[in-house]
Amino acid sequence: MKVTEHLDRAKNPLFSYEIVPPPRGRSVQDIIDIVEALGPVDPAWIDVTAHSSSAYYNERDDGTIERKIYKKRPGTIGICGIIQNRFKIDTVVHLLCLGFSKEETEDALLELNFLGIHNVLALRGDGPNYKKELSRNRSMNYHASDLVEQIKDLNAGKFLEEVEGGSKFDFCVGVAGYPEKHFEAPNLKLDLINLKRKVDAGADYVVTQMFFDNKHYFDFVRLAREQGITIPIIPGIKVLKSASQMVSVPKNFYIDFPDELVERITNDPKNVAHIGKEWATNQVQGLLEGGVPCVHFYIMNDTATIVDIVKKYQK
Repeated sequence: MKVTEHLDRAKNPLFSYEIVPPPRGRSVQDIIDIVEALGPVDPAWIDVTAHSSSAYYNERDDGTIERKIYKKRPGTIGICGIIQNRFKIDTVVHLLCLGFSKEETEDALLELNFLGIHNVLALRGDGPNYKKELSRNRSMNYHASDLVEQIKDLNAGKFLEEVEGGSKFDFCVGVAGYPEKHFEAPNLKLDLINLKRKVDAGADYVVTQMFFDNKHYFDFVRLAREQGITIPIIPGIKVLKSASQMVSVPKNFYIDFPDELVERITNDPKNVAHIGKEWATNQVQGLLEGGVPCVHFYIMNDTATIVDIVKKYQK
């Protein structure tokens, strides 16, 4: 079922979850354990993140340095196939512009269609630490709006090269929104204009970057509606677990913590897990009271606290 169908048919609050593939070389059992742990809260759908390849340098015994390319967290499509076909939970595959050619994207979408996976999140992605060289007959999407357009072209049966008797696809396309603006945008107004481009290209829903102050979300939705964005906007939140996240989360995700949360953690750093759970619980309550269509959890492969939070809202 498509994300939009879940939203349209829901009679009770929906909850969705985002997980990260295990590091290269780890077992897929890590993911199976996470999905099984989420079973009691009946996920509406599960997102699985994608990661482009990276370059690293290795010094040989003779002193020369070699450059190698590797993918740190492979397996996004395979993991989605396992979750959807083994656990009967709909999945959302993250697709990236940067690090992938349009031809690779089309191949990925073909694979997803064969697997019966019809939800994707179109993202520009973080810039890889090397520039991928494209052969002369290949091209790349440089913006998420370009990627949305490519997916919607496939939905209309338009392939990169003419295909005789090619079938139309049926993908539901999500895109990212940033309540505190994307870190590269000069201001929120221009960021919302960029979001509108993704919507105009055919996006079906928006899921936001994490935030810790619900006011950011509700202000963002209001401004988006004023910009003419009418599709569902799903709030994304994260539960803090450690004091170190006070540094790592703003650094990696370009968001701010509310003064009250910072003060509470600073004054009681040994009880961050309790404070984080309480804060997230209050966020969920406020979001549901505000009429959000769904709450999306960035679980980072940690489930116990989130399961406890969600259980109280399910009938």
